[in-house]
Amino acid sequence: MANVLTRLARTIESRKGSDEKKSYAAKLFARGPEKCAEKFGEEAIEAIIAAAKGDKKNLTEEAADVLFHLLVMLSARDVKWNDVLDELKRREGTSGIVEKQSRKK
Repeated sequence: MANVLTRLARTIESRKGSDEKKSYAAKLFARGPEKCAEKFGEEAIEAIIAAAKGDKKNLTEEAADVLFHLLVMLSARDVKWNDVLDELKRREGTSGIVEKQSRKK
């Protein structure tokens, strides 16, 4: 799973500065990081609606859109996917409650 996301993150990163007519990611990058964040939010809302309706097929499709747009948003702000994976590894095996409390310090 992480491999496909890592490959996708690399592909998205390579689209920075590419021809907007040939790459949707390039088109988003050209519109700026704020638009990338806005698009991520729109996709997240669509996934929430699909989940609330119990529409598994649509939720699956929207979840893929959310992940794609998350990677675009991260890249637009120069946050590396591997840094996100490293953070998840750091948290692995730690209770979510304990981990969240540790960030308040």
